[in-house]
Amino acid sequence: MGLITPVAFLVFNRPDTTAQVFAAIRQAEPEMLLLVADGPRDDRPGEADLCAKVRGIIEQIDWPCRVLKNYSEKNLGCKGRVSSGLDWVFSEVEEAIILEDDCLPHSDFFPFCQEMLARYHDDERVMMVGGTNYLVDRLDVPESYVFSRYFPIWGWATWRRAWQNYDITMQRWPRFRKEGQLHGYYADSYMRRFLTSTFDNTYCGRINTWDSQWFFSCLSNNGLSIIPARNMISNIGTVGAHAGGYSANNFFPVFPCDVNALTHPALVNPHQLYDQLFFKEQFKIRPASIVRRLKAFVRRRVRRIRPGSER
Repeated sequence: MGLITPVAFLVFNRPDTTAQVFAAIRQAEPEMLLLVADGPRDDRPGEADLCAKVRGIIEQIDWPCRVLKNYSEKNLGCKGRVSSGLDWVFSEVEEAIILEDDCLPHSDFFPFCQEMLARYHDDERVMMVGGTNYLVDRLDVPESYVFSRYFPIWGWATWRRAWQNYDITMQRWPRFRKEGQLHGYYADSYMRRFLTSTFDNTYCGRINTWDSQWFFSCLSNNGLSIIPARNMISNIGTVGAHAGGYSANNFFPVFPCDVNALTHPALVNPHQLYDQLFFKEQFKIRPASIVRRLKAFVRRRVRRIRPGSER
């Protein structure tokens, strides 16, 4: 039996990782597949051939499936292609599971997203369903998932009602910052410092990306994400659209999640322990080095995805 929820697959120029993720999508057999592809850069010899090869891979659909395509013949870059591609996706469908070409899911990721999308369809507190748990399998909770103030986009799902809040320009950020609204969401100063730095750099154009804007859109609408108790996505891309080489976040192990035996949280509230452990895990926070580590993280991110070198 195929997957009822539409799947959006975002690709560019990596045939190897694309083929692996597409194989996972083929196994899920979605009834509807929305294909979003960026075009080659003029100054990269051979990239047009790679883009064509990628498109050939994702068009090998051998199961009953309605297919919609949104291919760009010119290069829009990560920021422009993902944001415009998702605008198009949610002009076509009410909800979707979203995978980029380096986000390899466990097979249970698809039914998990489908179940969560149905359960929280009308709950505007919930903005997205994530597949990535950065603590991997170390979150010791009785529930099958938790709610978080972090919004991971390595394999995720959302609704049109949530995406319509997306603003790539982050017009609300200056006032949000001035009013100190981050204090209402994060008790720990290092969380606020990291996010203030990230949002400042994105708003001013020093970070050429799309996902920080999505994070801010979710946060500024008092939203939550769903995080599975154990990780279900492995990022297999060490070079490309979102990658700057190997990091500790690549190649996470993935784990099953039986959607027929889910234990749901009693309350729709952020899980403070997960959020605190996540930030500490990611930045290895020590009080004397908070600012230095956050600034270094932002500098790496700027170098990694500045215009002309983001892919």
